[in-house]
Amino acid sequence: MSPREAREPREPRVHTAVVIGAGFLGLGTAIKLREAGIEDFVVLERADRVGGTWRDATYPGAACDIPSLLYSFSFASNPGWSRAYSPSAEIRAHIEDLVDRFDLAGHLRLGTEVTALAFDRSAGVWTVSTSQGEYRARAVVAASGPLSDASLPDLRGIEDYRGAKILSARWDHDVDLAGKDVAVIGTGASAVQIIPELVRTAGSVKVFQRTAGWVMPRLDGEIPQTAREVFARLPLAQRAARTALYGVHEVMATGLVWDTPVTSLIQQVGRLHLRLTVKDRWLRRQLTPDFRAGCKRMLMSSDYYPALQQDNCKLITWPIATLSPDGIRTSDGVEHQVDAIVFATGYDVHLEGPPYPVTGLDGRLLQDEWSGHPQAYKSVSTHGYPNLFLTCGPNSGPGHNSLLVYAQGQIGYAVAGIRAIVERDLRYLDVRKDVQDAYNERIQRRLRSTTWMSGCTSWYLTADGFNASMYPGFATQYLRQMRDFRISDYDVASHGARRLWAAGVAAV
Repeated sequence: MSPREAREPREPRVHTAVVIGAGFLGLGTAIKLREAGIEDFVVLERADRVGGTWRDATYPGAACDIPSLLYSFSFASNPGWSRAYSPSAEIRAHIEDLVDRFDLAGHLRLGTEVTALAFDRSAGVWTVSTSQGEYRARAVVAASGPLSDASLPDLRGIEDYRGAKILSARWDHDVDLAGKDVAVIGTGASAVQIIPELVRTAGSVKVFQRTAGWVMPRLDGEIPQTAREVFARLPLAQRAARTALYGVHEVMATGLVWDTPVTSLIQQVGRLHLRLTVKDRWLRRQLTPDFRAGCKRMLMSSDYYPALQQDNCKLITWPIATLSPDGIRTSDGVEHQVDAIVFATGYDVHLEGPPYPVTGLDGRLLQDEWSGHPQAYKSVSTHGYPNLFLTCGPNSGPGHNSLLVYAQGQIGYAVAGIRAIVERDLRYLDVRKDVQDAYNERIQRRLRSTTWMSGCTSWYLTADGFNASMYPGFATQYLRQMRDFRISDYDVASHGARRLWAAGVAAV
């Protein structure tokens, strides 16, 4: 090296891609990037381990409410699932195994939290600010997932309560609840798994319900060892089983996505499950939903209703007025004194963009543009933010099938976009505004006839009732559109020089 070269600072390395998040979605993206021959990428993860939601979801009874065979990528199957609905530890182990199986460790940057994204139009490069310094890349895939953040709810008096406060999404295993008087606030997907476990060990459990949900029996059971051996030896057999389950869930869309006679049939099954399981007529009345099935997330549990009827469990339906130093005071004036409160209140779903500033062309800020009515093209690309690809973006949510089925389509689309950037040596790839607007007009028009817009309140909707979350159709329809990457849908600009090619894509 010459003295002159030693004095001149080197330009920061420009990666082909930065992937944010090392859960299912981030690792799935990494696998498909390598499959496409793209090796110059890093995966940024704020925690010190991979796993995403399933690294953090360690509450009692935590498990998937989608069949195990569907809750994995088709290109990274797991023949060893032990149960029809896998417990969280098993899902977490599967995610960790992906790192070794697909040789991803060298791409991981653990303990690296993203704090901001900013796009440089002239260079065609994203600057990714993190807790460990800056990264630069021609493309970014935001793959942190929809359930990556959680916090205590904004309840009056929450700071005054002196007992243990436990958030379901961040379970505190240092708190021993055996023999204690425990309150559970919430009756959603995590609550119906937690409550039966607490009833077995706690002295008493009071369940505070705001809205009764539709609960279907969860037909769980151990997958026989012989079946697991067959899946391991004959992957085609597992694919066939997965395809059958996929078909069953697609049929469910006819009753969960749209209000049809199938919806009424699903409700009859739910009411029959309630009637056969809950003997007390008054309790059944309190547990009967007042909205159409599918309007909110369906709950899958065969032990939630029996748990509510145990001698040490009580359902409270009076609204919470405030938390007090010793417990919870409801609007009927009763104070329920408890040793601990479990907040099974879900996650902070970021409908208005990632939890860090994203600055696109001409200084535009994604959080400002998405305030109230988030929009994207095919849920993956958004106008004004070139070379940025989203997973679980606006209107990508499934109401009847596996999230990972939809995410697989998003990952494939993002990788197709990154390949276009590399192969055409593009400075930027920005979805056209007219294309994005036309797409979202169609989506919102189709959403008007879905069960999600039938009058209930859910996290699917923004404060003014705009549905920014769900896809109004079959998973088959969604995947078909994601396989169709058209460069004509984008405004593109090429590099005038090859400097970035040499710096960032030489390894491709």
